[in-house]
Amino acid sequence: MAVTPSAGRTPDPLSQWVEEVRPDRGVVPAKAKVKVKYALPGDVASDIRKAFIGTAYAREKAVMTLTRAAEAYDRKRYEEALRLGRSVADAVPGVAPVRELTGLAAYRAERWSMAKIHLRSHFAITGDPEHLPLVMDCERAGHRYRAVEKTFGELEASEPTAEVLVEGRIVMAGAWADQERYEDAIQLLTKAGATKQLRNPSYRHVRLWYALADIFDRAGDAVSARELFARVVLAEPEAYDAQARLAELGSSAPRKNRKRRATPVSKKKFD
Repeated sequence: MAVTPSAGRTPDPLSQWVEEVRPDRGVVPAKAKVKVKYALPGDVASDIRKAFIGTAYAREKAVMTLTRAAEAYDRKRYEEALRLGRSVADAVPGVAPVRELTGLAAYRAERWSMAKIHLRSHFAITGDPEHLPLVMDCERAGHRYRAVEKTFGELEASEPTAEVLVEGRIVMAGAWADQERYEDAIQLLTKAGATKQLRNPSYRHVRLWYALADIFDRAGDAVSARELFARVVLAEPEAYDAQARLAELGSSAPRKNRKRRATPVSKKKFD
């Protein structure tokens, strides 16, 4: 033992203890929410696949392109939705949902001619007049008033729902007002029920009130305009710019009376 290499040697004493400090891991962040993958309705994707002529890869690419177009539309990126939708519409022009989405995106992007083409194609394919009021509005934007009247005739002949017919009448009345045919416009909306006083008006009644109030205002009948704008404010205080229009006509927003009225609201109340 005396001749071993470690004989007579002792390890150096440790001068001090060193505490090992582990880094603070902090709060473990919550896992990010997985983004839900956007998908087309199954019947729409199926219609595109059936109508598409080309390779399987190109067919699936068309489905994905329309999916991106629908997502862009939902996110109010209308120009992007229009660009993507057009590329699919060129490939499958006979698929109604493709035409519908592309036409609505064009309308929102204020591309009137393009919106009219696609929405008319949707009507030709399906026979559904739902979007004919938008076609009328596109014609009105281009000051093509005869075309507006012609499309309105198609709308009336196609047996639309009450809501769609009201939208068509509003656009038609607006087109007549643009030509200063105020009496015709007022008569059309009055016939549609725009002067009715209702305790619980629906969305279309509020739309009719506002449209008729606007025409009265343009025609110089401030009294009638104030009464109808006041009705709109009472029913839907945030609807359109009714409160601002009422203020411009020299009247403040009326307070809602919760008591049941025995008699109709007088025009003089809002003078």
